[in-house]
Amino acid sequence: MLALKVITTILLVSGAAAQPVVVAALGDSLTAGYGLPQGEGFVPVMQTWLEENGAEVELRNAGVSGDTTAGGLSRVDWTLTDDVDALIVELGGNDLLRGIDPAVSRENLDGILQAAQARELPVLLVGMTASGNFGPEFKAAFDAMYPELSAQYGTLLYPNFFAPLLALEDQAAARREHLQGDGIHPSASGVELVVEAMGPSVLELVEQAR
Repeated sequence: MLALKVITTILLVSGAAAQPVVVAALGDSLTAGYGLPQGEGFVPVMQTWLEENGAEVELRNAGVSGDTTAGGLSRVDWTLTDDVDALIVELGGNDLLRGIDPAVSRENLDGILQAAQARELPVLLVGMTASGNFGPEFKAAFDAMYPELSAQYGTLLYPNFFAPLLALEDQAAARREHLQGDGIHPSASGVELVVEAMGPSVLELVEQAR
């Protein structure tokens, strides 16, 4: 009888350990996989990368093309269902394109991080850097909100979604090869570069959640 109890306990513990970590990726078109065939967007490619690197994880696509930080804030509560263990936040690019005051974007991101904190969920905040189109003050405020909010809430931080593309020496070639025709969204090869660079940060998020 004792042996049976021990075996049952081992099986229950093993079953619990085998449960995948559920990570919700709250974002815009970059997360949603805009312009790409199903299976070639950020979420499915990252899912494959994580599995190939030993993670037991379910990465959920909560990306909505065209979404701003305000849109993300409006749907964060129903994104964070009871089974979600961690959150990736990739928002702000559309705020930038529309010239929305960085103070407004920051307040929205703050609200999203508050929602995750209230549920005691680890977060990976994915940032972006502004061009100089709206002036140096706008750029400074926009660029600063990601590291400052990350420090405030103790999240993981991936500073710039486009970092691996921007690191390429020939930027003209990088745009041709790794961006879609709109010059904004990554192509399939661009997604591969982004996932390869960001993957270790997502792995760290999964470990925090576990």
